[in-house]
Amino acid sequence: MPPDFAAQIVSWQRSHGRSALPWQNTRDPYRVWLSEVMLQQTQVTTVLGYFARFLERFPDVKALAAGTEDEVFGLWSGLGYYSRARNMHRCAQEVVERFGGEFPHTAAELVTLPGIGRSTAAAIAAFCFGERVAILDGNVKRVLTRVLGFGGDMSSSAQERALWDQATQLLPPAEEREAIASYTQGVMDLGATVCLPRKPSCMICPVNKTCVGLREGSPERYPVKTRKLKRSAQSLWVLLARDAKGRVWLEKRPAKGIWAGLHCLPVFDSRDDLLAALPPAAQRSAEDLPPFVHVLTHKDLHLHPVLLQGVQPQGDVARWVEAEEWGRLGLPAPVRKLLENSGAA
Repeated sequence: MPPDFAAQIVSWQRSHGRSALPWQNTRDPYRVWLSEVMLQQTQVTTVLGYFARFLERFPDVKALAAGTEDEVFGLWSGLGYYSRARNMHRCAQEVVERFGGEFPHTAAELVTLPGIGRSTAAAIAAFCFGERVAILDGNVKRVLTRVLGFGGDMSSSAQERALWDQATQLLPPAEEREAIASYTQGVMDLGATVCLPRKPSCMICPVNKTCVGLREGSPERYPVKTRKLKRSAQSLWVLLARDAKGRVWLEKRPAKGIWAGLHCLPVFDSRDDLLAALPPAAQRSAEDLPPFVHVLTHKDLHLHPVLLQGVQPQGDVARWVEAEEWGRLGLPAPVRKLLENSGAA
């Protein structure tokens, strides 16, 4: 283990780390938890606006628990990975039901809540309650694997557990409990601002003298991950139906599958399936709009919009929705883009 690693990180964080983000400088577990969930797979600059809007509508966990899923999805719309929002709502309800509206104080209890994994639980426990527990999000994995020269394949759960063990050994000593929050923030900041995936700024890194990856001359080879998810593609046909009042026909998606639980334009696997869902007299008036591609993390969605004017399609879980209302609903990002660009607003 590199000597004085924790002390160097704490010192660097207090003089060079980030300190002005709205979820910092607080021991409020609700705000820390909200930021941790939003920051998964999402950049800080994007999260800032969402974080403020969420707090305005749901200032505490009890308010979030009392809100509706549609309200949560509406505020989340555009952040993607909607399972995060669904789990966040369920988590708030369990905090109220199981813990009387107060987040538990230990990582062991926090991890039993929906959507809170080991690293998120540790971040809440460390920042808010001073518990000596290690986090291991993407930024921290990158820092630690480079500093340690940890060559284990991070696709392996056994190797990830081994890195967790080493991350725990690097924490500040138990008697320095007041340093745990600074250390936790510091190792996150280092990964976010200095130890970047490509072209890391090694010369200004506070632990460059003990970094094995730098000494080897190839820090960017860490972390090692051999198993890569293959990209796939899927084509979908989307029905954009509008009536004489400018309303659009929206349905509530099923609880499982793509865009689960969101409001959405009706989606079909083929153009023939879409036409079959229309009244026979309306099929000839359906107009194809220019297709477009929506890029997901591991899939390209090729979307083919079909416009239908002045005819009510079939559907038991769909209804006409005015622009003022659908603007507040949780909609898949490409559907919102299609509505806005087609003049449905």
